[in-house]
Amino acid sequence: MANNAPLVSIIAVNYNQTAVTAAFLDSVRRLQYPAIEVILVDNGSSDPPGAWLEQHYPEVRYLETGCNLGFAGGNNVGIRAARGEYLLLVNNDTELEADVVERLLACFSSGDDVGMVCPLLLYHEPADVVQYAGYTPLHPVTARNRTIGQFEPDRGQYTEVRETPFAHGAAMFTSRAVLERVGLMAEDYFLYYEELDWSARIRKAGYRILVEPRARVLHKESVSVGKDSPLKTYFMTRNRMLYMRRHAPWWSRMAFMAYWLLVASPIHILRYLIRGKSRHLEAFGQAMVWHLGLGARKQEGTTPALPAFLSKAA
Repeated sequence: MANNAPLVSIIAVNYNQTAVTAAFLDSVRRLQYPAIEVILVDNGSSDPPGAWLEQHYPEVRYLETGCNLGFAGGNNVGIRAARGEYLLLVNNDTELEADVVERLLACFSSGDDVGMVCPLLLYHEPADVVQYAGYTPLHPVTARNRTIGQFEPDRGQYTEVRETPFAHGAAMFTSRAVLERVGLMAEDYFLYYEELDWSARIRKAGYRILVEPRARVLHKESVSVGKDSPLKTYFMTRNRMLYMRRHAPWWSRMAFMAYWLLVASPIHILRYLIRGKSRHLEAFGQAMVWHLGLGARKQEGTTPALPAFLSKAA
């Protein structure tokens, strides 16, 4: 089988998470698929793990960016170095089940219009709880959507391959042929929404995005950023608006901006004031200023400069 199996490049990005990365790499060693290469990109860690990797995981191809390029930038470095016909981009805070590659790869035999496949994501803790079994479309006014299956106990209710409008950035399987047509992830998102942007571009190119629930991945969500941080507030706010500017039709953009200015923004500001979250309030304001200053035009396609008060957090 190894002689006939297409090479799959597994790409992960590390940022100051050596112990978490070790658990991920241990799960990769348990994979059944016979033709893989593993690429770990260090995204500017304060203590790069190159020597540690060489000692404990010599099979891993190791790359250093020298600075934090964000989620898309770090993964793009790995994609450019990959040799595989297929690529699995996966968070380093995940653990893979042994048959995940075979199950994801099999979906590409269902048609030439398959552009990306995601596994079923389960929370690492609590155990046996679903995180992701697909997404609903974004609402054209609020730019919100729903994660299918999230927080449901895993009772085996998701077994059939289904189409979804958006991939989940924790684990995305695609082919080199798709990448050659669609291109890499947009690096100016830096963090959050880049996989939604990529998904929109994949669908616009005529491809489908699928979820294969029998391929399963455990996810230790928000290990690097934190579940509630000013950094997350900044990029979730900024990039939600950026995505709509790039992909929503004109009428949806107009409706979204009215909703954002008249409803969503006052609610967010009041919530931060009541809870005394001054840094979150500043992050929210800086995200708005970025758009008012036309930062999206100035920095399109490049890794963005962070606001000064967030630079250390990144």
